Amino acid sequence: MGKIKLFTIPNFVTIANLLSGLFGILFCFNNKLDYACYCIYFAAIFDFFDGFSARLFKSSSELGKQLDSLCDIVSFGVLPGFIMYSLLEQFKAIALIIPVFSALRLAKFNIDERQTDSFIGVPTPINAFFITSVFFVFCEKIVGVEINYVLIALIILSSVLLISELPLMSLKLKNTLLKENIFSYILIIAALVLIPILKLESFIAIYFIYILLSVLSNFTKRKNVIHS
Repeated sequence: MGKIKLFTIPNFVTIANLLSGLFGILFCFNNKLDYACYCIYFAAIFDFFDGFSARLFKSSSELGKQLDSLCDIVSFGVLPGFIMYSLLEQFKAIALIIPVFSALRLAKFNIDERQTDSFIGVPTPINAFFITSVFFVFCEKIVGVEINYVLIALIILSSVLLISELPLMSLKLKNTLLKENIFSYILIIAALVLIPILKLESFIAIYFIYILLSVLSNFTKRKNVIHS
């Protein structure tokens, strides 16, 4: 076994993801939850570019893979949990299932060979974006009993979907053919329409559209297989 390189450019980018999550947690401690949400967006940018830089510099490694998951659990699991913990008025401990199920999701993803071209269960960054959108929708409302239960329901639903066996579309296009990517194009168009209108609150709608389109995509593929 050769020497393990810790300080590579992709690893530095991954550490930037981690630092974004840590700063977000600090913002939660200071009740600046909007800044905490922004930290999730920065973490997602770094999470994208660590894989990009690993391919660019041809320095992919098992260490980088493990480091990526460890950083993701902080930025896309623990931090969203802190945000929802701060937002809830009652039964705050329910928010702790977000980091727990995120950890299970990431561990499962690392060993699940079925998830090379698509996802099974909702990826943690998408779930984290959903949580930020929930915050921006409800942050200016008085969180009474009714809204508190709505938040709890959304937390439980999104956490279960993290580890579900629901096949979901990959967000990467293998080609530009309309027939093969019709549902991906619909998702992209929906996002381009919703984000300028609803801004940061749009990710709730995009989240459920993504799941719905994935279900339709799976149904269409199965139908084509039956008739072929």
